[in-house]
Parts: sequence; C-alpha cells; structure tokens
Amino acid sequence: MAEETGQQEFRQHSYQPPAGATQILLVRHGESRAATPDRPFPLVDGHGDPELHPNGAQQALHVRDRLARETIHAIYATSLRRTQETARPLADHLGLPVCIEADLREVLLGEWEGGVLRMKAAAGDPIYHQMQAEQRWDVIPGAEDWATLNRRVTAGLGRIHAAHPGATVVAVVHGGVIGHILAHATGAGAFSFHGADNGSISRIVVDGPAIKVRSFNETEHVWATLHAASGQLT
Repeated sequence: MAEETGQQEFRQHSYQPPAGATQILLVRHGESRAATPDRPFPLVDGHGDPELHPNGAQQALHVRDRLARETIHAIYATSLRRTQETARPLADHLGLPVCIEADLREVLLGEWEGGVLRMKAAAGDPIYHQMQAEQRWDVIPGAEDWATLNRRVTAGLGRIHAAHPGATVVAVVHGGVIGHILAHATGAGAFSFHGADNGSISRIVVDGPAIKVRSFNETEHVWATLHAASGQLT
C-alpha cells in the first residue's frame, strides 16, 4: 500500500544499543560449595571466598556452551575465586584472558561472612528477616551500606565501559551485585532483583552513566542444575 500511495513507512525495529555503548552480560557464578559451621569459607579482604561446588563447575560449562556462539570481546571476573572458576571455561574456549574487576565483588556481609548468611537464613534469624523487610544489607553488623556498594559497583562498570566502548563483554559476578545493578538502573527497590540463579545471565547496556536493562535471569542453559536454594545469595 505504501508503494501505491508513495507514503514512507515507519516500521518497528529491534533494539540497537547506542553508538559507543557497552553490552555487558552479567553472569552469576556457579554454585559455590556448601557452608558448614566447622568449615567456614576462607576470607579475602573480608569477603567469603569459597570454591565452586561440583554442580557449580558443571554450570560453568553450561555457561561456556551458551555463550560460545555469541561475539564476546572481553571476559571479566571479580577478585573472588568462584567467579574466576566460572569464567575460565568460556575464556579458554574463546582464547581470552580473564580480567579482574575487584569492585564488582559481592556485597560485604560483615559479621555474616564466611557462609554465616546461609546459616542465619536457614535458621530464620530475626536480623535476616529485618534485612529483607527493610531491603538493607547494613542491618547485618559490619555489612556494607547501599551508598558504599553503589559507588564501587558503578565505578567498576564505568571502567569496563571505558575500556570496551561499542563491545560486548561478559562479567561473571555475584547475586547481590546483579540485584543491585538492576535495581539501580531501574529505580526499583533495593532487593527487587535478588534471586538471580547460579549460572544465570542478565543483560545490560552501559552508555556513560545510563544503564539499560535488557534481560534478567536467563536460565535455560542451566535449568537441569538448579534446585530450591539456587537463588540464595553468596
């Protein structure tokens, strides 16, 4: 009809990121080993640093297989080993180094580091329920407040964006950090996006200070490995 009338058509188009923007695929690390009272996680700069559970190692392979067909220009992990162990299979497959961005490490949990958060949650600790109700990490003694977390996480994203304008980057990070980034980007409540599953993929586009959310918690590739506690933080 447009050809017959000579009128210009204006069709809907798929989303295209702005020129110079960085597409970041936020991958939550694979499942880390179980916490037990007699075997707390080792600490690195105050953060619990467990290795991957065997199920988490399998999830890392599924992440590799899922992302191997995408055009990836760089791979990042945090200073904590569970993210590096998750990133390694994909990095080896693509022949890319795993770059470290320490400011994307997990929320600092103060007195509840080393696996204590999981035990407190399982026990129904009142402080855990208060933390959820108020959507504040710093209800936990010594834990990081929203402003401190936001400063370092946005700084880390900014460095990745500055280093890779116009590129697609994988960043293997943590459940609390993914939740924070998406809540910050959308203006939602601080805990609105908590519960990203181990091995899941969430997609954002960073364009200067602006962050656009493209997806949250893609899990088809790891579906068979998930269980009731998969979305639990740390």
